[in-house]
Amino acid sequence: MPPSSPPPTLLVLRALGLGDLLAGVPALRALRRAHPDHRLVLAAPAALREAAHASGAVDELFPAEAPDRGVPDLGHWPGAAPALAVDLHGTGPESHRALAALSPLRLLSYAGARPAAPRSRGDDHERVLWCRLLTAHGIPADPTDLLLAPPTVPSPAPGAVVVHPGANAPAREWPAERYAEVIRALRADGRRVVLTGGPNEKDLVAGLGRAAGLRDDDLFPGTLSFGSLAALLSRAALLLSSDTGPAHLAAACGTPSVTLFGPVPPWRWGPPEEPRHAALWHPGPPGDPHGRSPDRQLLCLTVSEVLTAVRNRLTVPRERGVHG
Repeated sequence: MPPSSPPPTLLVLRALGLGDLLAGVPALRALRRAHPDHRLVLAAPAALREAAHASGAVDELFPAEAPDRGVPDLGHWPGAAPALAVDLHGTGPESHRALAALSPLRLLSYAGARPAAPRSRGDDHERVLWCRLLTAHGIPADPTDLLLAPPTVPSPAPGAVVVHPGANAPAREWPAERYAEVIRALRADGRRVVLTGGPNEKDLVAGLGRAAGLRDDDLFPGTLSFGSLAALLSRAALLLSSDTGPAHLAAACGTPSVTLFGPVPPWRWGPPEEPRHAALWHPGPPGDPHGRSPDRQLLCLTVSEVLTAVRNRLTVPRERGVHG
């Protein structure tokens, strides 16, 4: 018998960070359901390979990234043109052009040339934004379809409160000395608290650990793989962080969270509106999420209100829905 032809390729561009990938999971799953016979390839940074596969929608990751959240050059795409390309990277023409250069048979994007292409709305939540694009093209998409399957690896600190003090820009970093006050109060309540951080946040985690009186085995500064971080958050009592990747992962794990917002309002990037999640924000003029100093609205958040929100979420009965 002649060999069977390879399946058609569905290429999705979302070459951003962990939080961006997780916010795109509902759209990725909608595409997976709509095209079960396609090979779904995600163009994203190679470091997100494990997270992409955890979505249950991605067959393969095509390494692609650019500095400062820019649009990557996809010229190293191998093989034939994709049967379908979908722009989940941005709403402007740059990402549309990057995919169009591969000559896909069909291309879905907000910047499409077709009159039927929907217009983006600046007040949409990120999950809603991309699901609305697909729905406009006849692909049903549910923005609440974001939960990941429970990790199979054990947690390094089951039942702990996890604090992630860093972010990929200083504008979204609440002061370390305020985190230290919250941590000391939670430890006085009898709670175990552990710290996580990215590979470039070892000094931040170490300094905060010392200020809060934590042991070395309570510190995880860039040492956890995606699977281990997912296991830690999945079995944590709560995550306290700013608007960054682990906050989206906690929501995807069904874990209670308190997320601190400053330059970007929570209705754009916040967790689902459920009792187990708190999104703290003082309204004000929009700021620069990539700024080099803490945002003014973020600094309005006090230790007292953050600690109160954490304690309140620790008493909410835990409910879990799991993507199967």
